[in-house]
Amino acid sequence: MEYTYDELHKKTVAQMREIAEGLDHEAVRGYTTMHKHELLPALCKVFHIDAHDHHHVVGIDKTKIRGQIRELKAKRDAALEARDMVVLRETRHKIKRLKRKIRRSTI
Repeated sequence: MEYTYDELHKKTVAQMREIAEGLDHEAVRGYTTMHKHELLPALCKVFHIDAHDHHHVVGIDKTKIRGQIRELKAKRDAALEARDMVVLRETRHKIKRLKRKIRRSTI
């Protein structure tokens, strides 16, 4: 049976051990004593699945936004040195909004 990383990750340790029981592979040898954090990568290795989730940013230019964040961080540091609280607050807010924009676009 074909599994995805998400399917395996959502299973309990008992369910994962049942899957490993039917397999004859070096990676799952000793599956009865493995914990979930050990068993999951072993099963991924057996089924040739990437052992982590891949997140992709869709709909925006992440590189451009990250450049804007870097510029704003420099501006934030300058405002902090000058003790200009109004500019500091605005800059922090803009950084937060841009980071949130990236997180919302991440699948």
